[in-house]
Amino acid sequence: MNTIRKAQKEDTPELAALFNRYRVFYSQKEDIPGAINFIRERMSAGDSHILISCSEKGMLTGFTQLYPLYSSTRMKRLWLLNDLFVLEEHRGKGISKQLIAAAKNLAISTNACGLLLETAKTNQIGNQLYPATGFELESGSNFYFWNNQQTKD
Repeated sequence: MNTIRKAQKEDTPELAALFNRYRVFYSQKEDIPGAINFIRERMSAGDSHILISCSEKGMLTGFTQLYPLYSSTRMKRLWLLNDLFVLEEHRGKGISKQLIAAAKNLAISTNACGLLLETAKTNQIGNQLYPATGFELESGSNFYFWNNQQTKD
């Protein structure tokens, strides 16, 4: 059985390797030094909440990273569940559901009005997982993105 806990500074090297695999999964170039720096910055600034899944042997098997937002209309905190990743060899064991449950507990403990997430329409696993864990597809809104990339990839 995996345990879920908040990531600590000493988890950074192993978490960064996991974060790098997550980025590669989303077609980004491998960048371990950049991943280490990004994770360190998030932890130092305290501007994200990272939950990790640990195997019985203490190996990291997955993570989720949440960012605090605020809902002006609800006048409450709202968490953006931005990243969710489980190592391929540990998928199908309920780890994603455990991480989502821990994220929900974070929302409850911080008196947030909810969790928000985005996933690609082609993400078949995610599009089955999220409704199965209580998320509802928001059909009444459009999602827009302005890209500040000055160069084309």
